[in-house]
Amino acid sequence: MNKQLLVEKIIASLAAGLQGYARSAQAAHAEATDEQSKAENKYDTRGLEASYLAHGQSRQAAEVMQAIAQYESLVLRAFGPKEPIDIGAIVEVERAGERAVYFIGPSAGGVEIECDGEPVLVITPQSPLSRQLIGHRQGKRLEVTIGHSRDRCHIVAVS
Repeated sequence: MNKQLLVEKIIASLAAGLQGYARSAQAAHAEATDEQSKAENKYDTRGLEASYLAHGQSRQAAEVMQAIAQYESLVLRAFGPKEPIDIGAIVEVERAGERAVYFIGPSAGGVEIECDGEPVLVITPQSPLSRQLIGHRQGKRLEVTIGHSRDRCHIVAVS
């Protein structure tokens, strides 16, 4: 799997989400500062609620911009079969008879990208699965706990 292409697709996905956050923040800011949002009495909180929403959307946009910067500066390298899993690795895991491909990225966990015709889920070092995979090598069989379930898994490939 082309790791550079995968990272480019992750950045594109984040950039698309950033545009949505920016539009939402602008709309919420316009609502908060609109003359019609002025409180009519002490119980009218429309303007205050809109300003909270604008702040939250702006914060989300800042986090996405930070994630984009992290991916743009990520140094990509190939992982050999004897090397331990770390940030930047593409990890193929077989668990409960199903195969899954993960990319261990610096941020933006939960983003799912299709690359070379297969889905790749971004996980971060803070995620429970990633914490259990980091440091292990290709071919390793281990038990992983996800949520309340414990499953045996096999690290099929690391690149």
